[in-house]
Amino acid sequence: MIKRIVSLLPAATEIVSALNAADLLVGRSHECDWPQNVSSLPVLTTPKIDSMASSLEIDQAIKNSDAEPLFSLNESLLQELSPDLILTQSACSICAVDVEAVAGIAASLCLPHGGYPETLALAPHSLRELIDDISLLGEKIGKQAEAAELIARLNKRIAKVTTGTQKLEINQVKKPRIALIEWLDPPMSAGNWVPEMIHMAGATDALKADAGKSHWIEWADVAAADPDVVILIPCGFELERVLTEAKTPAVWPHLKDLRATREGKLFGVDGHHLFNRPGPRLVDSLEVLAELLYPESFQFEATARFSKQIEM
Repeated sequence: MIKRIVSLLPAATEIVSALNAADLLVGRSHECDWPQNVSSLPVLTTPKIDSMASSLEIDQAIKNSDAEPLFSLNESLLQELSPDLILTQSACSICAVDVEAVAGIAASLCLPHGGYPETLALAPHSLRELIDDISLLGEKIGKQAEAAELIARLNKRIAKVTTGTQKLEINQVKKPRIALIEWLDPPMSAGNWVPEMIHMAGATDALKADAGKSHWIEWADVAAADPDVVILIPCGFELERVLTEAKTPAVWPHLKDLRATREGKLFGVDGHHLFNRPGPRLVDSLEVLAELLYPESFQFEATARFSKQIEM
């Protein structure tokens, strides 16, 4: 039976908490900050790159890291905490501690009652895979009923958005062409679960990232695509930081002349808490996206909290 969990992934921390199992958490990563009560847990990871640097500085630091790990893991603290289960991810070595490194360390830790910690890596690429991860984790920690209830609630909210956008389509409301930008300098088009969410929210992807991972683009690509709506969701950036970075000399000249900007359809969204975390709040992200596209049809609490129009 799982009694002690260390989560090295913010999304996993949110899933555990949503399953009413936060009392099992004994340690977290430096980025695990939601729900707020997890902030009192011991922190096991430290970034080796200044996460508060500019987009360009972070990008250059990552590219100059020569494949060195971007995070350090406090192995002695991990041994002291003696978790039965370590949660991590296998989708992106830039986002969290490398899963192979975690598995290697876990295999060297002998628990007080014998045996070694189990490592579970989550790597969803769609909302459906997120639902599967919730079910998997619920089964792993003995919270199957809670997982089923959470999944039912999330699916109901997803259905509310998709049903609403389908009605708009039936009424021949034109689908907006949108661009979701996941990094600003250099720019990156959002992939993974984002293209699916664009479709669910009743829009089309102006950058045509219909499948696959996020990928680098040029600002000229955005201008050429001439999207109706542009939404900035840089990975790891909270809302105020998104708004500040958008107005920097490296980024604003590329945004200010877009038709979407002139028409009041340029938005910043908190990527740190929403779009970049494949946890339960991806559904909040879908709802925010739907409201930004169709404010006359959708109203959600998260929209006012985590998004804002970027004005000229």
